[in-house]
Amino acid sequence: MRGCFGGCTFCSITEHEGRIIQSRSEASILREIEEIRDKAPGFTGTISDLGGPTANMYRLACKDPKIESSCRLLSCVYPGICENLNTDHAPLIQLYRQARAIKGVKRVLVSSGLRYDLALRSPEYVKELVTHRVGGYLKIAPEPPTYRRRAAGAHDEAGIGTYDQFKLLFDKYSKEAGKEQYLIPYFIAAHPGTTDVDMLNLALWLKQRNFRLDQVQTFLPTPMAIATAILHAAHPLKKLTSNPQTSEMVETVRASRMRKLHKAFLRYHDPENWPLLRDALRQMGRADLIGSGRST
Repeated sequence: MRGCFGGCTFCSITEHEGRIIQSRSEASILREIEEIRDKAPGFTGTISDLGGPTANMYRLACKDPKIESSCRLLSCVYPGICENLNTDHAPLIQLYRQARAIKGVKRVLVSSGLRYDLALRSPEYVKELVTHRVGGYLKIAPEPPTYRRRAAGAHDEAGIGTYDQFKLLFDKYSKEAGKEQYLIPYFIAAHPGTTDVDMLNLALWLKQRNFRLDQVQTFLPTPMAIATAILHAAHPLKKLTSNPQTSEMVETVRASRMRKLHKAFLRYHDPENWPLLRDALRQMGRADLIGSGRST
């Protein structure tokens, strides 16, 4: 399949693949898996990733073609999942099971690209995924509300609590399957619209959950991404006024030190970042967070 209706500001999949999902037929996918089995040198029986960058949007679409053709919203899932969006995961569940039943195929995995807010609409899908599709680790991207709220000028927050709901199901089904499996969250630092306070709050959220991120992506402007336009214009996705003083501005992370600081917040456990974080916390009036305690 190709396309994405997520509308993430830092991603350009929608711009170059389209917002409407274009799905291959089940027969075509199963036939390709058989070709991999028969023709790939050294095939061991494992299909490493079935899905792609939008792993669980297979055959999902607007319930009404007329609404779909006239809708101009950037996202079907933000600030909440649109009531007109079909979120039935049954075709994908069937595809997973058909792929797993192919002779000579031992495992068909999904390693990333999951929209867990959509997955929550189908506990059966989450169970199928966790029981048979996770190879120990599943990478997901909890998108802090500030990535969109400040950049897009929206005031509603999707809330990172959706991640906690998904994790409860993930842990439940992993335990039922007798498997030790982990969610691996990954984040973007220095995204346009985020402030030092936003990154501090995100660092505290990570520490409360005992997450120690190994890799953090520092935002880089890429062609066609909405966040790239916001970075250069320093304005949200709102109508601008003729008076620059009354037009809302978006704080953009440009200075090298600020970019390093935002990444350091997400890598709070790395001793190399401690001097930079100490100075920043003192300047922010949060010296109370300096220390080795559970909340510092």
